[in-house]
Amino acid sequence: MATFKSKTGRHWLLSALFAGAAALNGVLPAEALAAAPAKQTTQVPGFYRMNLGDIEVTALYDGYVALDTKLLKGASADDIQGLLARMFIASSKGVQTAVNAYLINTGSNLILVDTGAAKCFGPTLGVIPDNLRAAGYDKAQIDTVLLTHLHGDHACGLLAAEGRPAFPNATIYAAEDEAAFWLNKDVAAKAPQEVQAFFKMAHDAIEPYVAAGKFKQFNPGDTILPGVVSVPAQGHTPGHAGYLFGKDADQLLVWGDIVHSHAVQFARPEVAIEFDVDSKKAIATRKSIFARAAKNKLWVAGAHLPFPGIGHVRAEKKGFSWVPVEYSPLQQK
Repeated sequence: MATFKSKTGRHWLLSALFAGAAALNGVLPAEALAAAPAKQTTQVPGFYRMNLGDIEVTALYDGYVALDTKLLKGASADDIQGLLARMFIASSKGVQTAVNAYLINTGSNLILVDTGAAKCFGPTLGVIPDNLRAAGYDKAQIDTVLLTHLHGDHACGLLAAEGRPAFPNATIYAAEDEAAFWLNKDVAAKAPQEVQAFFKMAHDAIEPYVAAGKFKQFNPGDTILPGVVSVPAQGHTPGHAGYLFGKDADQLLVWGDIVHSHAVQFARPEVAIEFDVDSKKAIATRKSIFARAAKNKLWVAGAHLPFPGIGHVRAEKKGFSWVPVEYSPLQQK
């Protein structure tokens, strides 16, 4: 391109450019000069994939719930609001809390950890089936479902329309203590009226698999499948369990409901939530698992951490902090 060093040359070039623009303005179709097209109204599919050693991990987004901060116990309202504000979280209408599940492809098994809420908790949840398809998998391909616990936002997704099993080729696993609590009719009958619905959700979700002989129970610390070990995490519920996948430096702990508010409970692990069946034990479990994850530099995945809910726990002088995964292309071996 020629360079014009004189004033005359510069003036000539500018005049030519403006003249050309004016000419084009008269001949371009009207559409080219119109306002931008209508804004899009849908989000991208809710899945995130990473490879970890020999396993493939796909986070699946089920939706969100608005968590009332009054449900958090163990700190003053001012402390909780301060921790939320520190993370730029506005809580006037409740704190947006994700619901996530995790699909693990070991090469031998296709394992889903938790199933989402389906239609049990309203229109902001229940999109795991759509995101599973978007991620390139089909429900019929899943051979194992591991439940961290039997709350509806983790187990209701076991059912498809008309109460049919959503995962027809899968065996469902839950801890023995978890089943003994939520599936026991005597325990359910003695429970307060306001939690009766939770027992019904658990029973309805599991029953078709029990009838088909596809529901199995395990004890804390049991090896469920090769390379998959259950991790005791009781407190939130009586048999609440995490699952450890992989080996050596490539380990992932899917921990269920250890955290409900990342802004509050990493900094203040002594803060419980009203849904805990045994809040004292839940707090002790949270502190223990935080310390283990930080010391061993485990990858962790949480059901209620901001999507995709995968990252690390870092120990601080006081409390802990959450270090989320960074988006990256899949690393091929």
